[in-house]
Amino acid sequence: KIVDKPIIFDQERTDLTLEYLNVHYDLIQDKPTISPKMVVVHWTAIPTLEKSFDAFYNSKLPSWRPDLKNASALNVSSQFLVDRDGTIFRLMPETFMARHVIGLNHTAIGIENVGGTENTPLTNAQLKANIQLIKYLKKKYPEIEYVIGHFEYPNFDGTELWLEKDSGYRTEKTDPGKEFITTVRQ
Repeated sequence: KIVDKPIIFDQERTDLTLEYLNVHYDLIQDKPTISPKMVVVHWTAIPTLEKSFDAFYNSKLPSWRPDLKNASALNVSSQFLVDRDGTIFRLMPETFMARHVIGLNHTAIGIENVGGTENTPLTNAQLKANIQLIKYLKKKYPEIEYVIGHFEYPNFDGTELWLEKDSGYRTEKTDPGKEFITTVRQ
């Protein structure tokens, strides 16, 4: 079961998304849509559903994310957010671009998992929910070829899927942890 819990996707977010697609990927589009070829699994490192949701809710990047502000004012987000009890929330249409993975947003559906810190490790319920959600997405979008953890995104630099134009725009990630993503893939 997927529960719709939409973040703001107003004209401002649409414009910022289209600008991001153009500036970072050289893609000029009328609509902020993607053709999914991968699923990227994340953790929020935020302990609660509401605080995680609030981090993605607004169209513009919050002031506490100065590390990303120079690349774009577009807020980070993902298509899905999985609570610690395994409840799956859809934050936006599945084929709208979310800013969640450098170089690959134009082709990636993002799944964020609440928590992921030492005090709030990802749960078995989240693991099961991610597996079921990815099976649903793969059936709906048979073009999906890859399921990766966020920490694995640099492996696509230099492939045909990689479109990031700014060679200095990279971040180091560890989410959602090697064990979690390995189990999801198995």
